[in-house]
Amino acid sequence: MNIFDTHTHLNLKQFAGRLEEELELARELGVVWHNVVGFDRESIEAALVLAEADDSIYLTLGWHPTEAGSYDDQVEDYLREVLGHPKVVALGEIGLDYHWMTAPKEVQEEVFRRQIRLAKELDLPVVIHTRDALDDTYAILADEGLPARGGIMHSYSGSLEMAEKFMKLGMWISFSGVVTFKKALEIQEAAANLPLDRILLETDAPFLAPVPYRGKENRTAYTRYVAEKVADLRGISLEELVAATSANAWQVFGLDGEHR
Repeated sequence: MNIFDTHTHLNLKQFAGRLEEELELARELGVVWHNVVGFDRESIEAALVLAEADDSIYLTLGWHPTEAGSYDDQVEDYLREVLGHPKVVALGEIGLDYHWMTAPKEVQEEVFRRQIRLAKELDLPVVIHTRDALDDTYAILADEGLPARGGIMHSYSGSLEMAEKFMKLGMWISFSGVVTFKKALEIQEAAANLPLDRILLETDAPFLAPVPYRGKENRTAYTRYVAEKVADLRGISLEELVAATSANAWQVFGLDGEHR
């Protein structure tokens, strides 16, 4: 079994010195590829180190909306440089976060738009973070248009109908451990009904641990439990679900043929 965790933060301090342990547990549960996401200068630098440490690690690098207040031309130049790394497969996570509101909406929007344009310039898909801002996120993506290679709605938390709207723009829809939560009925409906060739799996480790580890530290290995839940919701075998979602990941990340 070859599960692709399309969004993990093995670069955070919680995992310092534990890379081999985390990757070994992941392999035991069938999780063999990892997209490590850097979202500010510190986490980007840590991600770049991890990419050199193991062939199973790919990178998504960008400036998180909670960091929007520090984005400027110098940051953009830095991103343009690090996004040239050969292990980089996407630009992100970018978007809007109205929960923490560490920067005004208009600042977040400007930074979001600038990074969409940067992704187009560099021919990279975008990985989208949206919290309490789904409608505005959709409006900006629809207005700006996506890069040629589309993008990913990371840890999707909206309705089936909204997911279909994002999909029509060119987005893939990624499900995290939240899909295993008992009350996540809207998300489960989306996971059950979206086209199989447009969905992805992720952990967002160390956050959002799935059942049966909800409330504890999440680990990239636990993508297995997300996969099991989505397969169950769709009424298909785990093997079929994993084969499809991993192929989707290879496609959106431009890795087609590399792991087949």
